[in-house]
Amino acid sequence: MNEELKYWYLRDHKLFKTLSFGQIKDLCIIMGFKKAMKGEVIYFSSSDLPRIFVLKKGTIKIVAVDDEGNESVKDIIQKGDLFGELSLEVDSQTNEYAKVLSDDVVICSFLLSDFEDVLLKNPSLALSYTKIVGLKMKRIKNSYSNLISKDAKTRLRLFLKDWGEKEGVKVGNKIVIENYLTQNDIAQIICTSRQTTTQLFNEMESSGLLLYNRKEIIITDVRNL
Repeated sequence: MNEELKYWYLRDHKLFKTLSFGQIKDLCIIMGFKKAMKGEVIYFSSSDLPRIFVLKKGTIKIVAVDDEGNESVKDIIQKGDLFGELSLEVDSQTNEYAKVLSDDVVICSFLLSDFEDVLLKNPSLALSYTKIVGLKMKRIKNSYSNLISKDAKTRLRLFLKDWGEKEGVKVGNKIVIENYLTQNDIAQIICTSRQTTTQLFNEMESSGLLLYNRKEIIITDVRNL
């Protein structure tokens, strides 16, 4: 990958907006770059070389694995999101991995040790990083709050509405979402069973709220969701 393309990948990201041309050029030297296809696993929390990742293109899911080997979707990472060792500490108790959901992804990454050095040398970047990670943690906290206080139907509606706002194509009051998640994925995200999720989708289709298939989800009128 040429240095000019690396530069623009970083320049376009909100995290690096405060940096000068020379500072971004220095980052390009230590930046890793990877392309991956749908179904590939691109990150393990147990890696000997912990990293901070920036997703430049595509969508991935973060999957947590418990002590019994059961897997659950922890988060959906979209274009521009950060993931990896965001706390800047290696958590040996966490067992998770990232898997590509879209047809392909483009990822920039930094070794955790290199990224920490960069933050120490650039206070403005450290402040931006703190704000971005703080907002991400707030979003996750709100998601957990919804899981605790809302019933499964409301959780599914909130999830679909949020997904549509972030990635859907709006046509009038209708929203079309490219569907790269299985019903089992969605069930894990909203913390319910696959059977319940299937039943809720069937009910929402019957009531005219949406149309669902493996390729897309059409919210017929977002005002009613």
